[in-house]
Amino acid sequence: MAGGREIKTKIKSVQNTRKVTRALEMVSASKIRKAQDRMKSSRPYARAMKQVIGHLAQANSEYQHPYLVQRADIKRVGYIIVSSDRGLAGGLNNNLFRKLLGEIRKWQEQGVEVDVVTIGQKASVFFRRIKVEMLASVTHLGDVPHVEQLVGVIKVMLDAYTAGSMDKVFLVYNGFVNTMTQRASFDQLLPLPASETTIASHDWDYIYEPDAQAVLEHVLTRYIESLVYQAVLENVASEHAARMVAMKSASDNATKLIGTLQLIYNKARQAAITQEISEIVGGAAAV
Repeated sequence: MAGGREIKTKIKSVQNTRKVTRALEMVSASKIRKAQDRMKSSRPYARAMKQVIGHLAQANSEYQHPYLVQRADIKRVGYIIVSSDRGLAGGLNNNLFRKLLGEIRKWQEQGVEVDVVTIGQKASVFFRRIKVEMLASVTHLGDVPHVEQLVGVIKVMLDAYTAGSMDKVFLVYNGFVNTMTQRASFDQLLPLPASETTIASHDWDYIYEPDAQAVLEHVLTRYIESLVYQAVLENVASEHAARMVAMKSASDNATKLIGTLQLIYNKARQAAITQEISEIVGGAAAV
């Protein structure tokens, strides 16, 4: 019964695969709660920073920071791309990359050059194959990322923008909506968009110590770092949610496939037994 043995081997293989997918589903389910807590705990700081930046943008300071100035001629743009380090998360990364490629193609059609820095192994591997300049990358942040790990890639973009070699900087990541939904998000980091700096207008200014340039440089840099860090936390939560859903779907499909293969095996076994009985009966009748 060669056919039956092959089917039994396939069933065993699918059963082993189901064990792996169930284990991954349980691991992601255990990690997603902590990832959500870290993501939510960082949001108040980001909101407070946004309010401070809004006040600073509306203040009548004699010094106008480059991060707040809109540039008319756009020749080069940069993207900070946040992805996961590991796969098996469904279409989480691919959907983000596909949407980003469309945006990059639009800039290139306008004659605008595109540079990227990547956060996460998947983005680093993917964009090495694309005709864009990769300025920096950081990988293996783990489930508990720290701001110190992100400072390097952020500084590369900030320095390029300050030097005037880059005219816009965007942040690309998977925003966490809920366990079933993750949204590809594209946020403009530099220059700060009007929606980020629109607070009730006023005619007063802060007293800066030591001076407006030093204070604004420090505060705006911390603000950009907080946005990127928040995006990384959102992406980690999205990764665990997507992997949990993908592994559950894979486990369910494996269960259905095992049932189908078991039915095929039973039919093949029944056919083999029927054939053997027929041969025995035929042989007895011939005698």
